[in-house]
Amino acid sequence: QVQLLESGGGSVETGGSLRLSCEASGSTSRSYSVGWFRQAPGKEREGVAVIYTGGGRPNYIADSVKGRFTISHNNAEKTTYLQMSPLKPEDTAMYYCAAEPGHWLLSKSLSLGRMTGGDYGSWGQGTQVTVSS
Repeated sequence: QVQLLESGGGSVETGGSLRLSCEASGSTSRSYSVGWFRQAPGKEREGVAVIYTGGGRPNYIADSVKGRFTISHNNAEKTTYLQMSPLKPEDTAMYYCAAEPGHWLLSKSLSLGRMTGGDYGSWGQGTQVTVSS
């Protein structure tokens, strides 16, 4: 099992930027599919992006954020990043990272065109992003 800790959230104006971090600890010798999800009050959880920490595979980016959000991973830092710019008010939500061993979840997301949060075994506590108009 891997433990995840998100950071980097905050309050910005429309058009601003934020970079969220998801630091892993514990069983980090394996490679994982790491996903970013978000949930706004009163709305369903939405999958945003997935990356395979072992590399060599295309990332999944949801259509709602394509062209604005980028996911990346630094093995030395054991950290997955979500770069967000330009931000819109509809991006306001709690953002969570999640992880599951292997690349099968990334492959599943690319095949389905959506993320399946129920398949992820490890979750962080979340970081709040607020975008004002």
